[in-house]
Order: sequence, then C-alpha cells, then structure tokens
Amino acid sequence: MLKNFRALILGAPGSGKGTISSRIVRKFEMKHISSGDILRHHILNKTPLGLDAKKYMDKGQLVPDEVMVGVVLSEISKSANKSWLLDGFPRTRKQAEVLFKEAPVDAAMNLVVPFEVIVDRIQKRWVHMPSGRVYNIDFNAPKVPGLDDVTGEKLVQRDDDKPESVQKRLDVYSKTLGPVLDFYREAGILEEFSGRTSDEIWPSVYKYLTNYMTPITQDIKV
Repeated sequence: MLKNFRALILGAPGSGKGTISSRIVRKFEMKHISSGDILRHHILNKTPLGLDAKKYMDKGQLVPDEVMVGVVLSEISKSANKSWLLDGFPRTRKQAEVLFKEAPVDAAMNLVVPFEVIVDRIQKRWVHMPSGRVYNIDFNAPKVPGLDDVTGEKLVQRDDDKPESVQKRLDVYSKTLGPVLDFYREAGILEEFSGRTSDEIWPSVYKYLTNYMTPITQDIKV
C-alpha cells in the first residue's frame, strides 16, 4: 500500500468522472481536486481567469493550457502531503507532460463510455450553479422539479450542456484524448474501465484501487 497515492481520472465530458470521483473519495482517504469546480468558482466570482475561461467554455472549446496548468498546480500544492485524486485534468498531452514533471501521478484511470450515451445523459442534466450540485432527470432527479434539494433555488442547464455544445465538446475531446492516453500508456500507469453507467464501472475501479489503498470500509456500496 502507498502512503500517499496520487491518481487522476480521465473521461469524456459526461462520462461519470464526478460520480466515480465522489465514490472514490468516500471509500478511500483522498483529496478530490476538480479542475471543473475550480473553474466554476472563478466564473461565478467573475475573476479575470473566470471571464477568460468562460469565453472558451461557452463555445464548447477547451481552456488554454497555460491557464489550466497554473490553476491546477496551485491547487495540488495545497495537498502536498496527502493522497489526492485529480478530476478533469489533463486534457492535452502538453498538460500531461507538465503535470508529470511537476507532480508525478501513480495511476491514470480512463472511463470509456459510448458517446451516444453521454449526449443523452448530458442533455438531461441540470445544475445548481452556486454549489455545483448536479441532477439528472432520469436517475438523480431533484425532489422538486427544477429546484435544488438543499436550498430550493432554481436549477439551470448550462449552455455547454445543450446537445449542440455537447457534440462540439466530444469532438474536441476525441482529438485531444489520444495523445494523453498514449502518454500515460507509455508511462505504464494507464488503466481503462468501460461501461454505460457509473454503477457498471464502479466495481472495477474499486477493485483496482484496493491494490494501492485500504478502503475506509470494506463495503463496496456507496
């Protein structure tokens, strides 16, 4: 078992990275570092970074390397003596190379979900923007339609969750994912998990991680 296990989770937008990540950090002592959450924080607070990033995200494009690398490394530095799970980064080979040099990871986990499943899933997704809580009208619907379970505030569908934007994001992701996977495959730390839902994928992820860490509880259920 490793004292400080550093891993990252890869997968197309809507592949279930957030769901699998939340299960991992509940079952294992790991700090969850989400590049998406970091960006949303900056966007909601209208920081220079947030305003710059929003221009790209609204068009379904990736945020430039130089912007993302600095933000993520800054966040990782806060967890120097902890096990952590990086979610949503890297998205290009250049980002992967810089990350591996500055903060080497022990494992890169890739979630493989059919794109047609992702498009259908994302267009049914609604978000409580202040907290980042995500709902899906098929399998994780809010108790009151259109309202957040905790605050009762209105949910919204992000512009980049609409079908046309989703397809653009998946097209961009497909073009950039190959070199990233090749990088981690060459490094000998890539592990891939296939399925249509998070419930299908989770048991394999759980079993894999027990090779490196002791779960908080032995019950696989979350």
